[in-house]
Amino acid sequence: MPQTEYSTHHSPPESPKSEINGPNFPDFTAVMDACRGRLHKRLSELLALEQLCRQAGPLIHSRTEALIYAEEFTLPLVSLVIGNPDTAKHCLLVTAGIHGVERIGTQVLLAWLETVVERCRWDEHWRRQFETEICIVAVPIVNPGGMLGDSRCNPNGVDLNRHAPIDAEDKVPFLVGGQRLWRKIPWYRGRRDDDFEPEFIALKNIIQRHCHINRPCIAVDFHSGFGFQDHLWIPYAYRRLPIPDIGSYVALKLLWERNFPHHNYVFGPQAMHYLSHGDIWDYFYQRCRADGITLLPLTLEMGSWLWVKKHPQQLFSFAGLFNPTVPHRHARVLRGHLLLIDFLLAAARNIEHWRPQGEQEREMQQMAQSLWYRQL
Repeated sequence: MPQTEYSTHHSPPESPKSEINGPNFPDFTAVMDACRGRLHKRLSELLALEQLCRQAGPLIHSRTEALIYAEEFTLPLVSLVIGNPDTAKHCLLVTAGIHGVERIGTQVLLAWLETVVERCRWDEHWRRQFETEICIVAVPIVNPGGMLGDSRCNPNGVDLNRHAPIDAEDKVPFLVGGQRLWRKIPWYRGRRDDDFEPEFIALKNIIQRHCHINRPCIAVDFHSGFGFQDHLWIPYAYRRLPIPDIGSYVALKLLWERNFPHHNYVFGPQAMHYLSHGDIWDYFYQRCRADGITLLPLTLEMGSWLWVKKHPQQLFSFAGLFNPTVPHRHARVLRGHLLLIDFLLAAARNIEHWRPQGEQEREMQQMAQSLWYRQL
């Protein structure tokens, strides 16, 4: 594994070479024992994650994927699995906290996981799907060091969603699209494409472990901070041409709108709004596709400008630009996306019933052309 600079007072231990299963890190609870009491105010989301695991018991399997060194803390990067990954036919991968300042994404994901666990306790039909049909793989805090410091980047100053070794084919916005000038300027990509951050390596290991040729996967990454509406964004972020599986995305959009016609999400390609270097989901999608694996990533971007518009005082807080601060609005956001995530779980479990093939796929591609790509 490449050497990484750590912003820390600790000296990171030497780890074995990263494989699909990743290094053998200590148990999640054992890592937390050393820092639990000092995280109450600064990283309550990690404490909530630990509490969820304790309350769920055997319903959730947790795994320490990496140790992140930030300030005086050693923080676990944790993945959770609900279901049996050895026998599951489908997979839903849900991630949040890639940008540490966007805490609301982690909070929404944890709120949904709590409903999944509670429903497993009393709904036998709901619980049975996790025996053989589907597994949920969750990474609620991809960037714990960044969240500790209320920072978009990780402790090394790297923006993890500009870090993947993939360069945009078309022009990107200056700086915002990713830069290698200086780590103290936002959107820093890192020094070079072969010097990967530990958070990126952990995500790579998780995807290699759980996404297989015979196990299709839908991935949903939670973000906040763009516009006055909630967006469901389709990769690619590195070019304006449509993603090869655009027909499947159109079919998923139509399925969602037929079932929930009064939704308020904007469902479309991210490239319609802006392009960037180094998008991790562009990279993982391409890697999986090259290996014959079905991975359909989506980004849920919660429109935080609406929260600021309704409560302008948030402008005076950097965290307030990305998270609702008024209690009733925060509660509304936590419950507002549960239906969508339940739908995506069902869509992943039943992907063979709606994913287009043959002539139907060509029809969906033509529909995408008329919806989003007329100018190309």
